[in-house]
Amino acid sequence: MRRVAIAFAVAVVAAGVLAGCGGRRDAPQTDAGGAVTCEVKQETRVGIATGNATGVYFALGNAYAEQISQATGGKVKATAAETGASVQNIQQLVAGTYQVAFALADTAADAVLGAASFEGKRQPVQALSRLYPNYTQVIVRTGAGIGSLADLRGKRVSTGSPKSGTEVIAQRVLQAAGLNPDRDISAQRLDLTKTVDGMKDGSIDAMFFSGGLPTPGITDLFTSAKDKVRFLDIADLAGSMRTANPVYEEGVIPAATYGLPADVKTIVVPNVLLVRNDLDADLACVLTKTLFDRKTQLEQANSAAKGINRDAAPLTAPVTLHRGAAEALTN
Repeated sequence: MRRVAIAFAVAVVAAGVLAGCGGRRDAPQTDAGGAVTCEVKQETRVGIATGNATGVYFALGNAYAEQISQATGGKVKATAAETGASVQNIQQLVAGTYQVAFALADTAADAVLGAASFEGKRQPVQALSRLYPNYTQVIVRTGAGIGSLADLRGKRVSTGSPKSGTEVIAQRVLQAAGLNPDRDISAQRLDLTKTVDGMKDGSIDAMFFSGGLPTPGITDLFTSAKDKVRFLDIADLAGSMRTANPVYEEGVIPAATYGLPADVKTIVVPNVLLVRNDLDADLACVLTKTLFDRKTQLEQANSAAKGINRDAAPLTAPVTLHRGAAEALTN
């Protein structure tokens, strides 16, 4: 099964058009198109765009940067940065601010198709790997009188950081529930740390966050607020969500994740690790190889990394797998 998936991914790469784009002066060399050796021939700096400081992207991104530097003996000097997440990550990846970016698969699909936040302009990005799934976590204050998504009307709702994957999903969930995100709620476009603080002090009635399990900030919220907050079940909207993007699936947040009284049904979407499509193939190969060679160390940083699966790694469509990543996953 894995060989078939990888063979398909390699074929897609071969058929793709590798469009170059400008970058920072110290950015890694662009792909010369020769044979992939999976060896970095000169010292290279790699910046990794992650997400909110209390989210999984940030925890794993920092661990990944450390493992890249160690695995290459310091030849590749990798650093991770806190960002607003998916949409912003892709924009800054294309601009050359970063060389690697975490992103939700739905936002990545929008980018390569020139849809939604990237309307009319296809972004020159490719994937190193499919990652673990993200869970849409919709949480409300128990005293806010919210029993369903419809009850969010007129409430103060954090839809996540501006230009984040969380914001994209929050707006689609609200629309699927028959609400207009611009008119029907008092949208608070806050990062996870500020959102959690607002839920604790009562300045926010409800929140959305898309993240791996466990999300550190959500753990903090349920540890501190306990029975003052609870999850909403939104799984019945999965079908409607798939009309916007086929990557959405039903999923379950196990009760043990946050010490909940019962499992919570929700909507999940995969994550992908992105690079520009002109990134040097040898570097892309090294980055991908490190992801799997050092997976145990990443799991120690956050257990969401257990969901990174080599068999599923090439399944990034409609985002094309980078040819350097395809080489790493084949050998």
